[in-house]
Amino acid sequence: MTPNGQFILHVTTGGERWDLLAWRYYGDPTDYSPIIVANPNVPIEPVFDAGISIAVPILQKSAVVTADLPPWKLPQAASA
Repeated sequence: MTPNGQFILHVTTGGERWDLLAWRYYGDPTDYSPIIVANPNVPIEPVFDAGISIAVPILQKSAVVTADLPPWKLPQAASA
């Protein structure tokens, strides 16, 4: 999952959730499973209390193959 077990340590503030951490670190709120798996001692609750240490795995993302993407999902070139 992570190269050499690399993690980012995140200390929660009150009200944070698993999906918010996934959004913050991965850009996808549905990609919270690796964070939950990396933290077996943290209860799966809807909202975190402040001060909980969470290990966020550093994931290797593969390149997106754009050949099969619809036009609205293709990367846009920066306009001059």
